[in-house]
Amino acid sequence: MNKLIGSLSIIAFIVVVLCVITWNNNMQRVMQNNRNATDSYNQKNNINITNMIEEDNKTAAAKMSDETNMTDEDILTDDTNKTDETNMADNAPSTILQPKEGQPIKEINLVAIENIIEIKQGINLLVWTYGGTVPGTEIRVTQGDFVRVHLTNTLQEPITIHWHGYPVKSEMDGIPGYTQDAVLPGETFTYEFSADYVGTYWYHSHQESSKQVDMGLYGALIVEPKIKTIIDKEYTLILDEWMENNEEDMTMSMPSDSSDDTLNMDNASNASGSMSSVDGNGPEMAEEKMMKELYNIYTVNGKSGAHIRPLEVNIGDVIKLRFINAGYRSHGIHIPGQVIKVVSSDGQEIMGADEIKDQIIVIAPGERYDVEFIVQSEDSFIIDFHDENLFNDQLKIPVVVNGGNGNILSEDKSKVLLKFDLSIYGSFSEGQFTLDQEYDVEQYIELNSKVDNDALRYTINGSTFDELLPITIKTGDFIKLTYENKSSVDHPMHLHGHFFQILSKNDIPFSDTTIRKDTLLIKSGEKYVIAFKADNPGNWVQHCHELHHAAAGMMQKIIYSDYKANYTPDPNNMVNKPE
Repeated sequence: MNKLIGSLSIIAFIVVVLCVITWNNNMQRVMQNNRNATDSYNQKNNINITNMIEEDNKTAAAKMSDETNMTDEDILTDDTNKTDETNMADNAPSTILQPKEGQPIKEINLVAIENIIEIKQGINLLVWTYGGTVPGTEIRVTQGDFVRVHLTNTLQEPITIHWHGYPVKSEMDGIPGYTQDAVLPGETFTYEFSADYVGTYWYHSHQESSKQVDMGLYGALIVEPKIKTIIDKEYTLILDEWMENNEEDMTMSMPSDSSDDTLNMDNASNASGSMSSVDGNGPEMAEEKMMKELYNIYTVNGKSGAHIRPLEVNIGDVIKLRFINAGYRSHGIHIPGQVIKVVSSDGQEIMGADEIKDQIIVIAPGERYDVEFIVQSEDSFIIDFHDENLFNDQLKIPVVVNGGNGNILSEDKSKVLLKFDLSIYGSFSEGQFTLDQEYDVEQYIELNSKVDNDALRYTINGSTFDELLPITIKTGDFIKLTYENKSSVDHPMHLHGHFFQILSKNDIPFSDTTIRKDTLLIKSGEKYVIAFKADNPGNWVQHCHELHHAAAGMMQKIIYSDYKANYTPDPNNMVNKPE
């Protein structure tokens, strides 16, 4: 018996060693393949991938005269434009928007490329990126710029760019099969828009977005005002969650014959039809529990725990923090011991922002909050997070006060922290809409779920994206939407192409302040009324920005009846996957 045990131990040891060797070889192979692909791409296009963004702040006239003088660091050289002319023509946007005479042009080149990053101590993940990093290259422009972004896809997957929160023209919105075809491997697509709205926005792929955003295809879009306020230090902080073994875990939890983010209900429930319950039971909560546990790595700018880069400040500095939630969970931001102002939400300035201290700012998926404060303490401190998430110990952002006393401010665990309430924050300003005025279009939107063929689907008015009729509007219409969440889980609803005004929550009017947003967290059991003006003709969508919910059906088209699209989708194109 002892000999048998000894033999089995030796065999087990050999198996472990072989597994480690195999894993290491695979990792080296992936990294070498990535280097080879990068080197090949660089040689083909005569570029330096480490300096892949060339921003030209020229006028339109100067740009026309300088086009033949592009440097060897440009992603799109003259030769590349010639060799790829057919692909560009097949996938090029119509010239619906041109720079005005004398308008500064910001030319930006993005390469979508695979990489491997150490996201956490000892954990390397294969990622898809815009520019080789997670988050992707930050696009920072000035109000009034004409922005031209050349996206080149070196991945093996089709992709797009959606400009989250930014009211670009419909053709530039990045919805595959709806406003454009997905950008295929090896192709280039050019996005163009005028940077007319100041604020914090972001960009991400809208092709199979629950999958591709999970893989790292996102970055920040910052539009600075022409006349800048005094800010000494500014940091963009993008929050996200990852699965340590994402492909294996998701495969285990999804139906084998489905590519959707739909939970297999075989073992979760034998219910059918509507899942309208808010008692915390049922398939929705089973999925919520599963996802909450599977996404076990929390990051700031693609780094977790000790890998999170400290923010360096000086005593007396005016600090601006731009928070963006690119993940699927809400996070409760806490900036301890500092007197702060929340100066904008979803890129929209908050008038009369009051000073607050030690409040929790809940940022939902897709939302953005800008916070400003003056460093008045010699103590360094840690921005932490207070919510019901499981892995907040990984989500701590050190703020180091240079020239301070070297101490780290200790948090009073017994102190009760209030939640920041945007509905009563700031000064009164006259809004464009009221609850009792006349509207051209009014729509009730019930957010819920149902089980269909043993899969959990998320619904709008009982139907999924492929079943829903669009909301039809026309230019100049005033639209009022009433959202009611009858499901057991939260839904951060995002409207493309427009800003909306919040009119009421749970039948209580927002009478003290005017709040304009593009993404709104609607918790289980809540009811909101919003309004917007149809001032951006095109084909648009609204959807839940818990992107797994959108992929499982919670998405709807919004179309202008007086708009003629330049893009005609091919019904036989199976590549485009907008959910």
